[in-house]
Amino acid sequence: MKISQLFTQKKAVWSFEIFPPKPTADIGAVRGTIEALAKLSPDYISVTCSAGGSGNSRTPEIAELVKACGVEPLAHLTCINSEQNEIDEALLKLHEGGVGNILALRGDRIEGAKESKTFRYAADLVRYIRRSGYDFDLAAACYPEGHPEAPDLVTDIRRLKEKVDAGVTHLNTQLFFDNDDFFRFRDMLALAGIGVPVQAGIMPLVKKGHVDRIVSLSGGKIPAKISRMIARFYDDPASLMEAGIAYAVDQIVDLLSAGVQGVHLYVMNNPYVAGKITESVAGILRGINGGTHADRPQ
Repeated sequence: MKISQLFTQKKAVWSFEIFPPKPTADIGAVRGTIEALAKLSPDYISVTCSAGGSGNSRTPEIAELVKACGVEPLAHLTCINSEQNEIDEALLKLHEGGVGNILALRGDRIEGAKESKTFRYAADLVRYIRRSGYDFDLAAACYPEGHPEAPDLVTDIRRLKEKVDAGVTHLNTQLFFDNDDFFRFRDMLALAGIGVPVQAGIMPLVKKGHVDRIVSLSGGKIPAKISRMIARFYDDPASLMEAGIAYAVDQIVDLLSAGVQGVHLYVMNNPYVAGKITESVAGILRGINGGTHADRPQ
């Protein structure tokens, strides 16, 4: 199924993001995670690119595992360090594996790595895939607080519109912790004439590593409420886990109350976190979508 169809069938789409194991690890390391997440009946599961600069190599394989578990996959595809033949190979693998949805990304710059002259931006990748002859749904990333490399949010939204005009069917946001930033961003997208569905990306801060690494990498603003939570429970892993889940649930309930078109949960391959949050908001999702949460379109 094309993910764009989900937004015509549901008022609020619910999805997870996972990442592949290290290139040297057995693929079975993520199989159990996928099976556990599939039991929660998400509308789809996105699969990031491999860590450590290894690019798109394991993403198609993991995406096929997701599909085999009965959930629609959204495969990430980066381009900044790829040549046309590498993109062609990735597209062929995804097509042959029955994966019909791609999140087209520029990707992170890697110090010392050769950058592509063909694919400087995600919009270049979107245009290339649209000309490839494959019938993929194409999603893209967006940044409620602005891309870290953009001079300002208005400029960033202009560049985002280029991606949408090139053929993007829906958007997933980078993580954020202040819903007012998302609401402001959503209003600005409407003013810019960007009308594709936008899913809010939520990252539950449930471990020290998330606080120390993810926040610094994303450059996201930390509201006073979450700063107090971190300060209070930083050295109390069990309490930080539960407090982080509670904060994410509070964010999601507020977003759903404000008519968000979907929530994309960055679960860091943790089925426990995904399960607790899904259980907390399942009734609201049922009410919004007018059916049972398990009624995922096939």
